[in-house]
Amino acid sequence: MTKQTEGIIIGLIAGFYDVQTKDQVVRTRARGLFRKTKMKPVVGDRVKIQIDEQGTSYLVEVLPRTNLIGRPALANVDHVLLVMSAVEPDFSLQLLDRYLTFFSWQKVAVSIYLSKSDLIDANRFNEISKSLAYYVKIGYPVYYKWEDLAAKLPLAITSAQIWTLAGQSGAGKSTLINHLKKDLKQKTGAISTSLNRGKHTTRTVQLFKLGEGFLADTPGFSALDFTPIKINELCNYFVEFKNASAKCKFRGCQHLKEPKCEVKKLVEEKQFLQSRYDDYLLMRSEIENGRIPEYLK
Repeated sequence: MTKQTEGIIIGLIAGFYDVQTKDQVVRTRARGLFRKTKMKPVVGDRVKIQIDEQGTSYLVEVLPRTNLIGRPALANVDHVLLVMSAVEPDFSLQLLDRYLTFFSWQKVAVSIYLSKSDLIDANRFNEISKSLAYYVKIGYPVYYKWEDLAAKLPLAITSAQIWTLAGQSGAGKSTLINHLKKDLKQKTGAISTSLNRGKHTTRTVQLFKLGEGFLADTPGFSALDFTPIKINELCNYFVEFKNASAKCKFRGCQHLKEPKCEVKKLVEEKQFLQSRYDDYLLMRSEIENGRIPEYLK
């Protein structure tokens, strides 16, 4: 007896897709039609599966995606928890702006977590938190302690939402996810199939249940490519620039040498961070020249 149901792919192991349905995790294989259409199901995909209680269950349809980001890929991301380290590697406003702009382009909300703050002195911490206060002002929540995250994330992740960690290598993503898993005493659902032949150690994206939705444990999102962004749209992905541009004299103002530009006025008045504006110019030049900075490759 077979039946069809819907679910979310939460893991990919050795050619099998683990799908979280309403009440269980089902290990499935993808139907051959995906090879013909060159459509590769990925973690985060909302799918239809055919459950065969006698043998192999099959993934039969991938429902439309809202986005597909990262390497390895993750679909339908609602929110990014961006891990920025205070030290080792050193905190960088330029890198922070790159991530925020990239995810703004992808239409994904972002919260910021400062890791390793216990490894810096009080002066440096105050300096960084002063900079981050600006980002709170323009709409990005900032967390300084993993304990706060452990308390607040389950309430923030609403029904079937997918959140993911992002940040450069060494920023502390793995440490944070291990804290969260341990603190929240996560229990993995039993795999409902006879095909589970022991544990695999493949390092891929996985979703684990948190709050009303999922948090992705992923090694991805360490390098960002801005070259596909249209240069005249870049300013729209700086949230405060976009809001202020309504008062610019010219529609479609690029905030360069145009007269009566509200963004440049607010930068001069120190209401907008000069470093944000400088990073905007840097990204423009990068898109223009079609290159990715060496340190991010």
